[in-house]
Parts: sequence; C-alpha cells; structure tokens
Amino acid sequence: MPVPATAATKLPIIEIFSSVQGEGILVGRRQIFLRLAGCNLNCDYCDTQFTATVQCQIEQPPGSEKFIAWSNPVGLEQIGCLLTHWLDRSPELLNSHHSISITGGEPLLHAPQLINWLPVLARLLPLQLETNGTLCDELAMLLPWLRWVIMDFKLESQTGTVTPWSEHRKFLALASQVNCCVKVVVGNNTDKAELEQVAQIVASTAAYVPVILQPRTVDNRCSVPAAKLLEWQALVANCNLDVRVIPQTHCYLAML
Repeated sequence: MPVPATAATKLPIIEIFSSVQGEGILVGRRQIFLRLAGCNLNCDYCDTQFTATVQCQIEQPPGSEKFIAWSNPVGLEQIGCLLTHWLDRSPELLNSHHSISITGGEPLLHAPQLINWLPVLARLLPLQLETNGTLCDELAMLLPWLRWVIMDFKLESQTGTVTPWSEHRKFLALASQVNCCVKVVVGNNTDKAELEQVAQIVASTAAYVPVILQPRTVDNRCSVPAAKLLEWQALVANCNLDVRVIPQTHCYLAML
C-alpha cells in the first residue's frame, strides 16, 4: 500500500492513535485518529488539548496506548509511512480499521495543507472529518475526499459564546452532500429554545441528517438526567428528524 509523492506540506499534530470511535454516527467503529492542533473557538466544555506543541504523540504500536514523540510540524511522507506500516503489518489491523478520523481542535483551519494530504490518506482508508461546523469555505475545499462529516452545533449554554446559527446553517447545507450528522452537546442548563432552533435549521436544510444529542460528561458520567434527555429527544424529533442520544462512549470504555 505505497504512499505516492505529493506536495511537501507539514502540519502541527497533537497525536495519532488507534481506537474505537466514541461519538457520532460511526460510534463503535475502530479508527485511526489524526488530531491536529489549533481551534477557532474556545468552548467551556472542551476536554481536548489542541494548542500546538513542539512535539506530538504517536501511538506505537497501534492500540497499545504507548506513545513516542515526534517533532512538530510533521510532513505527509512521514505520516504516510507510519500509517502504511500500521495497515500493512497484518491483515487483522487492516481489516479492523474502518476509517481515519481527521479531528482537532478544528482541522479545517489547516485546509490549505489538507488539500494535499487528504487525497493520499483517502487511498489508505475512508476519511471522516470532525468539525465545529463554522468554516464553510474551507469545507468546500476538502469535501471531495470526505466520506463522513461530523459537525457540531455549538450551543451558547454550553460553550459560553453566542451560537453561530448562520454559519451552522450554511455549513450543514454543504456537509449534507456526503454522509453527515449534527452533534449537539447538551447539559443541564441547555434551553429548549436552543434545541428548537437546532431542529428548525436541520429540518429546513437537510431533514435526512441524523441529530445526535450528546450529554456532557462529568467525572466520566452522564451529567444529564434520563428524563430530560428523553424530553429533549422528543422535542427535536417532533420536526420529523432522526434523533439519537449518544454519550461519549469512549469515556465509559476507558479508551482513548
């Protein structure tokens, strides 16, 4: 599974590892996670390190939760050799990995570099993008190589900043051209009006897209009572939407 030569571009990596997807429509699938540094938002609930560092963490071997350090930024050839080695070393590794998750931070901040990376990575495994759903022009650059887009709707009650409703609507209209879902992190202080706005936007833009309500995780536990989650699910489903309640399952599994 050779990686062809391509333009020399480097990216600030946080970590690369192999694990089970804990969120979204591919929950339970084993993926290779490529986490990029940087984000254009600063959400109150964020539990992810996304500040660029001098070194990044590379799991070795895949699935071991043991890491070695590489210097940042990292080039495509180096990443391609790593992933090719992972997937070629045994049929079990190749067959057990469903896809590659491009995550962050906010990966679309690196769209000018990723436009060179994604065609190469897509030859190894199908690609999923995890994004905050605000950078529409950048998504348009990369959409041809993406199989799945997991986009957030960032509610003010959870992030501490005004929800970018207009950006989310435009982003969803584009992302729904591929396999897409809308993920909404909710907490005890989520307002019904916020969820009604989510439902209205999805129903009027791409009603076939699943909506996932993800309760905030606090101390490795769901922080929202079951009755409230069921009430909210019914509220959003009233717009004839496919609504699912999925927590951060990797926390319960004690996996990366």
